[in-house]
Amino acid sequence: MTVLGAYRGNVRDSLAYLDTGGRPDVFHRANMPRVGLDDVAALATGVMTSVDLWLNEGDLVTNLTFISGGTAAGTPTNYWFALYDPAGTLLSQSADQLTAAWAADTAKTLALGTAQRITRSGRYKAGINVTATTPPTLVGSVGAKPVLTGEGNLSQTSGSSLTGTAPATIATPAFKRQVPLVIAT
Repeated sequence: MTVLGAYRGNVRDSLAYLDTGGRPDVFHRANMPRVGLDDVAALATGVMTSVDLWLNEGDLVTNLTFISGGTAAGTPTNYWFALYDPAGTLLSQSADQLTAAWAADTAKTLALGTAQRITRSGRYKAGINVTATTPPTLVGSVGAKPVLTGEGNLSQTSGSSLTGTAPATIATPAFKRQVPLVIAT
């Protein structure tokens, strides 16, 4: 144990202080608090956006939740959520939602195909892909590029022309300023 608790990395990357947001009776992890959020254009059709999500050893993640902002998904053909390990390797993906509607200002909770018991505390990645005529905006914030040695992107894009299946790895990630809120339960 360190003065930072279980976190041993760069302090600026630490998301562990957001553990339960005052809800100790309900397991959840979030990548940011629910305050100061706005409607952000975090998605491009067919391109995965992934965000850091601190998970603790022993956590059992069964669902991921993203919240649409003021713009609904327009004519979706595929969308899914996925959980990646700290190295960027796919752990589990939700079912492809195909053409299911996703209205504006709506929390969308999708079950992972296989629940994931976290075996090592760290910065995991929660991914979202929406292939649609118009991807929804998401509730989130904006973040700065990494500036200190060892810092990672808070949000990043990867892949192109994605449809119903999450990539096996997060390959060639690119910094994304818009950081969507994600909640793991």
